[in-house]
Amino acid sequence: MIKVAIITVSDKGSKGLRQDKSGELLMKMVEEEGWIKTLYLIIPDEKEEIEQKLKEIADNNIADLILTTGGTGFALRDVIPEATKNVIEKEVPGIPEKIRYATGVNAPMAYLSRGVCGIRKFTLIINFPGSTKAVKECFEAVKALIPHGINILKGDITEH
Repeated sequence: MIKVAIITVSDKGSKGLRQDKSGELLMKMVEEEGWIKTLYLIIPDEKEEIEQKLKEIADNNIADLILTTGGTGFALRDVIPEATKNVIEKEVPGIPEKIRYATGVNAPMAYLSRGVCGIRKFTLIINFPGSTKAVKECFEAVKALIPHGINILKGDITEH
């Protein structure tokens, strides 16, 4: 069973000024896979707060997988990739590569997404953009890879 934490990074969403459609969609897709949502947060685009939450979730084994949505663009306040890079212990470049390749075919602007992926302790962290269209396409692009990666992290698979 995969335990999933979902973090939406949005200044407006964290103040209740915008409905979190991308986070809600992620929760629905996670549940459709039979995975368990253990935590759902909406936090502002504040690098230190993002880092603290990612560390807290990974270090306390709250989730096997953290999916973030929002903050992967070029705007000044888009800092999720930097926050993620500051807390991961191992980078997993293939997942963002797969995401950009799969989504860039129909949406060339997908190549401007700066989302990253990595491992902290026994938790996989993946950054998704903030739009519902992007979240759906990104999740579809990598959902088949996630169980195998999580099983390796948990030590359930030792031979490759």
